Amino acid sequence: MNFTTIPEMFLYICDKYKDTKNAFMLKKDGKYEGINHLELREKVECMSLGLLNLGIRAGDRIGLVAENRLEWVITDLAIASIGAIDVPVFSTLTSKQEEFIFSDCQVSAIVVSNNFQLKKALEFKENLSSLRHIIVMNKDFSEQDVAVKSMDYIIELGAEIRSHKDRRSIIEESVNKIKPDDVLTLIYTSGTTGNPKGVMLTHRNIISNVTDAVSIFNINDKDSFLSYLPYCHSYERTSGYYAALSAGSTIALAEGVETIAANLSEIKPTLVTTVPRLLEMMKKKIYSNIEKESPMKKKVFYWAADIGHKYVKMKFEGKSSITLSAQYKLADKLVFSKLREKIGINHVRFVSGGAPLSQEVCEFFFALGFPVNEGYGLTEASPIVSINCVGEEEIGTVGKPLPSVELKIAEDGEILARGPSIMKGYWGDVEATRNAIDEDGWLYTGDVGFITEKGNLKITDRKKYIFVSSGGKNIAPQPIENLLGQSPYIEQCILIGDSREYCTALITPDFEQLKKVADNFNIQYHSVNELITNEKVIKLIKNDMDRLQKDLAKYEKVRKFSLLSAPFSIENGELTPKLSVKRHIVERKYSYLIEEMYNL
Repeated sequence: MNFTTIPEMFLYICDKYKDTKNAFMLKKDGKYEGINHLELREKVECMSLGLLNLGIRAGDRIGLVAENRLEWVITDLAIASIGAIDVPVFSTLTSKQEEFIFSDCQVSAIVVSNNFQLKKALEFKENLSSLRHIIVMNKDFSEQDVAVKSMDYIIELGAEIRSHKDRRSIIEESVNKIKPDDVLTLIYTSGTTGNPKGVMLTHRNIISNVTDAVSIFNINDKDSFLSYLPYCHSYERTSGYYAALSAGSTIALAEGVETIAANLSEIKPTLVTTVPRLLEMMKKKIYSNIEKESPMKKKVFYWAADIGHKYVKMKFEGKSSITLSAQYKLADKLVFSKLREKIGINHVRFVSGGAPLSQEVCEFFFALGFPVNEGYGLTEASPIVSINCVGEEEIGTVGKPLPSVELKIAEDGEILARGPSIMKGYWGDVEATRNAIDEDGWLYTGDVGFITEKGNLKITDRKKYIFVSSGGKNIAPQPIENLLGQSPYIEQCILIGDSREYCTALITPDFEQLKKVADNFNIQYHSVNELITNEKVIKLIKNDMDRLQKDLAKYEKVRKFSLLSAPFSIENGELTPKLSVKRHIVERKYSYLIEEMYNL
């Protein structure tokens, strides 16, 4: 069936599978339990009827502030089923940030997860005249305000209405009135620069992306997903939630980022949508654990890793070697199969997006037996623009455009995209919409890249992040940052160099590795600051950076760097919720260190 709206897709899938399989799985009392399509549909319809009873109507905007949980899904589908527009935001936003977003789109109601999120909403409730209701998912909240209601109460209200036979068709009638070009959701950009803008995505936009994703990866009802990225972000919402649901796949909700390893072993998913950060952390953890092994085991591992990289490169270059293939089989038997056994899964495919993935990390996972398909997208495109298709991967690229998406490269290298998944526009901002999408329907992505000989898209950098040195040289920071991030001693790296004579870097070290270095060198320290200012530590990191930078042009090489005493974090405002670095914040916060590097 060709779906035209998200609620139409949901009702069709529920009718097809009923109580025969799990739609979602979530952890309860230490073990995963499932909810089938029939049970999910009942909860969604009751929530929908409850919202209608509150006076929520088609076109109304409803805020959604919650972590990934089943109630998030129920709320999202219920809002969509009555033709209203949900406005999901990251639960880490401050009250002021939420107030800006919900005031900008004049929400009628806000659904929050718990008491903490409720308190944030109550701080600006009186400033927002359009806000009539606040609904809380958890039961244990304390608030006497008549505008505050529990989600259980709304569902019970809907269940009472649904119990009347003559009212059971209300939701289906509501769904039938929804048109493909109606706005499904408003997703506010993360705001790495300036105030966030509300991206209007229609049912047609999302369905187009979902249909393409399902066909490319041949997603079906035998697949299982482990979902850990926030649903309020368009990437996970489209690919890890809607696409999976539309194909009848089972979606297991991870408990959190810190439990991914355990949840992978428990669920044994066939697909995981991820960001490079998780893959980088997994790789570093594997290498860190190897360092604890005997010299012989370490030697065998590093031999296997080297063979794995060579084998993967050979395969993707379309070459063959009987010797290398035999060596890889042995490496897999001695090392990679045992690693898979330790992780608890024998096969899983990762789909990576949201940020550039280093070639080394990608090759490592392919060698391990866990293929990684890197893609590219942005919220304004619903969000997937291109993806490395299964069996056609070209490592270092983000693949070919989706079947329904057109791509072209502007004269200045900017990537332009066009197709049914391109947003309707920015909420209430005609000028910003006009600047983003031209009269021919091309979306200006702000990213720079080119098409390879194999027809795949390669991103070189964000247009706005390309530096021009004082010597007039163009420098793309992200590839250099990814390169330096391969050092076991470096957690994150931010390149500095715009309008400067040479490049410098702000580095957050891997403190676990530095502590091992301190033990090996018998370095005495009483604080992190003493450790990062120790000459032996600095020299060790510099030597490793020099090793990694040997093939860079002279003007691209980092001449000086500063080690930071704490990692970048969302709480400190240095990272967006999808773990992208807010460069302008970091540069402003550490401006004194930057000036020291150029003035010494």
